[in-house]
Amino acid sequence: MTDRPDLSALKIDERARREPQRHGRRVLIVVAVGLLALAGTGYALLREQTPEVQTAVVRADKGGRPALLNASGYVTPRRRATVAAKITARVNEIYAEEGIRVEAGQVLARLDDSDAAVRLAAAIADRDTTAAALGDLQVNLANAERDLKRTEELFQRRLIAEQQIDTARLAVDSFKARIALARRQIGAADARIKMAEQDIDNCIVRAPFAGIVVSKDAQRGEMVSPISAGGGFTRTGIATLVDMTSLEIEVDVNESYIARVHDGQPVTAVLDAYPDWEIPGKVRTLIPTADRQKATVKVRVSFDRLDPRILPDMGVKVTFLGDKPTAAPSGGRVLVPRTAISEEGGKPTVFVYREGRAERRVVGLGQGRGNDQEVIAGLADGEQIITGGVKNLRDGRRVTVKR
Repeated sequence: MTDRPDLSALKIDERARREPQRHGRRVLIVVAVGLLALAGTGYALLREQTPEVQTAVVRADKGGRPALLNASGYVTPRRRATVAAKITARVNEIYAEEGIRVEAGQVLARLDDSDAAVRLAAAIADRDTTAAALGDLQVNLANAERDLKRTEELFQRRLIAEQQIDTARLAVDSFKARIALARRQIGAADARIKMAEQDIDNCIVRAPFAGIVVSKDAQRGEMVSPISAGGGFTRTGIATLVDMTSLEIEVDVNESYIARVHDGQPVTAVLDAYPDWEIPGKVRTLIPTADRQKATVKVRVSFDRLDPRILPDMGVKVTFLGDKPTAAPSGGRVLVPRTAISEEGGKPTVFVYREGRAERRVVGLGQGRGNDQEVIAGLADGEQIITGGVKNLRDGRRVTVKR
């Protein structure tokens, strides 16, 4: 009988099998707790992170002209020209560059004048040839007049026939006529010379007035023409010039409110590029026609004083003011920037910066003043309010002022 091996020693202990499972569960629990703690720490850090804000000081309402109407428009120059050549020619040199200031009569470009130079040389040659022929005719005329004088003396002495004196007179008259023709031909040659010189002068493009070049419309080697030709390959302009001293505002006012606008009316203008800068001005003119499609009337507003920051085609908001200034209101009325006002629960609110924290405050609003808003209740003169970074702020949150 063969001995069989004892396999009972290969049995796995139940306690040894359960121990790794318990150890794995403990590891998972520890990892989960660690992740939760890390998430809580991150949330607390994010919660305590202080956002940067912009602030402004509340100023007292000192009165002023009441705002009657608001409108939007653009800065436009009264003098703006696309300078073009008077002839069709190729550009040899161009001196106009965007941003440079030019004076009236300054050369902006030079065109190819080779054809005009050839015509000028031909006209000068014709004049010189005719002038030389005129000199010869004058010499012959002098000789013919001497012959006529001798012939007349001989005729008076009855030594020659009358036909000879007629022939001598005919020669004198003929030379006089040819001299007159030569002089007319010289005058025609002079006229052709002036035309050729004008053609050469037309190859020089000059600035019609002082201003700044805002667009360079042609390059060296391109063809330019006063009319559109060449299937779009011919330029019609050399450069666009703007007189910066003629800048004004052009706005479209709804015809329903045009009765509130009149010539000389004071206004305040705010450029979109500089929202905190109020520019005084006045109404220059109302264009006496309406746009039937937009139901608006065009109004032109002039600046009281120009500034290098004012550029053509900038967007601008215009507030038309009343003629008579109002007295300073009594009580705690102040002016704040419109950007500081938000709405919560249907009520206007602002955030006041106090001791490093944002304090929400409900306010009462009055009349608008351009980019400012009159506040009749809730704020005092000199308080510091938050104007930028208001979004996502909450009452009591710690903030830092952006420098």
